[in-house]
Amino acid sequence: QLQLVASGGGLVQPGGSLRLSCAVSGVTLNYYAIGWFRRAPGKEREEVSCISSSGVITNYAGSVKGRFTISRDNAKNTVYLHMNSLKPEDTAVYYCAAPRDSRCGYPYNYWGQGTQVTVSS
Repeated sequence: QLQLVASGGGLVQPGGSLRLSCAVSGVTLNYYAIGWFRRAPGKEREEVSCISSSGVITNYAGSVKGRFTISRDNAKNTVYLHMNSLKPEDTAVYYCAAPRDSRCGYPYNYWGQGTQVTVSS
C-alpha cells in the first residue's frame, strides 16, 4: 500500500524559503507521478505542482510558477517542493498525493497528511 508523509513546513517570513519533503513508502516511487496540493483557510484545495515518474514533466499552478520548484529523488523515495519568495498568501496546509499512474493529470488516489506552512512577519 502506497503511503506518503509530508514534512518540512513551518513559520517563515515573507520573501523567505522552505523545502517540503514527501517521503513515499510501500511501493517503488519510480512508477508514480506525485503532486503537491494546498488548502488555505476558507479556500478550496489547490493543486500546486506535479512531477511525472521520470521527473521530465513538471506542472505548476500560475500562482507559484517561477517561485516553487518540484523535484524528486527516486533512489530516496522522496519528492521535494522548493518554495522561494514566499508570500503571506502561500500560507496553507500542504499535502502530497499520488495517482495510480506515472503521469500527471490523473485522479489522485493516495494522500498524505498535511504539513502547515505559515508565511508571516
